[in-house]
Amino acid sequence: MSDQLVWQGRLTTRRRLMREAWSCAGGGSCWLTLFLVLPSLLVGGMAFAGRDAYGQVVWEFTFENFRRLAGFGTLGWSPAYFYILARSLWLATVVTFFSVGLAYPLAFFMAGLGPRRRALALALIAIPLCTNVIIRTYAWELLLSPQLPLARLAALLGLIAPGEALYPGALGVYLGMISYSLPFAVLPLYTNVERLDWAQVEAARDLYASGRTAFLRVILPQTLPGLSAAVVLTFVPALGIFAIADRLGGASFMLVGNVIQQQFSASRDYPFAAALSLVLILLTLGGLYFYRRHNKGMELL
Repeated sequence: MSDQLVWQGRLTTRRRLMREAWSCAGGGSCWLTLFLVLPSLLVGGMAFAGRDAYGQVVWEFTFENFRRLAGFGTLGWSPAYFYILARSLWLATVVTFFSVGLAYPLAFFMAGLGPRRRALALALIAIPLCTNVIIRTYAWELLLSPQLPLARLAALLGLIAPGEALYPGALGVYLGMISYSLPFAVLPLYTNVERLDWAQVEAARDLYASGRTAFLRVILPQTLPGLSAAVVLTFVPALGIFAIADRLGGASFMLVGNVIQQQFSASRDYPFAAALSLVLILLTLGGLYFYRRHNKGMELL
């Protein structure tokens, strides 16, 4: 028959192939549509909605939320939200840099351990992922409290006054964010380092390649998939998380995630919160696109 074709050594039809494909991917597609696509469309639509005099959402097309985000309000122009966006991008970049920088040698160290010690190291890396981020943030509050050695050492060095804690402030936020992101950077890097072909490294050294050249030409290309996954898994959460900054940063260290959380919970300004969320999503996608373009150039080394 004309609609029949051969697929993987068996005779079938296009209709049967489509039915089999939907039976395999239909559940996942419906799940993504229900819990990702539809909420994103709702956020995008609400970002262009307005509010009436009583604070209720009015479904009318307006750019007022984005004008407010750009700093134009009833009292004139203010760059406050630009500072918050810039601080969030800077924090995510610094956290990603230090997390990946610490995870890279740690992944090589773990890969060089014996089987039992390697399993123990993996368990120690994975255990924090089983603990709620709020509990870990409270743990950092205890570690940075005035009674413990970190604050006392900072007081001896003159960094803080005696009897003060190392939080709230930027230091506490960076420490909490890096400790939160480090497991997400270590695990994908470790999976690549464990499968590293050291024969290629030895061949490069036999051809008189320096340590830097061997790393850039042999080791880095082999670990680039894990490095890409580590950057994505640390940068994206760091750009929107608010619980750590809320506890360890205080009211003076405001990030985009904190503003969105306050607009949703305290102010009940859903359209403005949706506009902030939409801008955050676009910033995240833009950062991922830029990193992918840069990554393609690195693959040619």
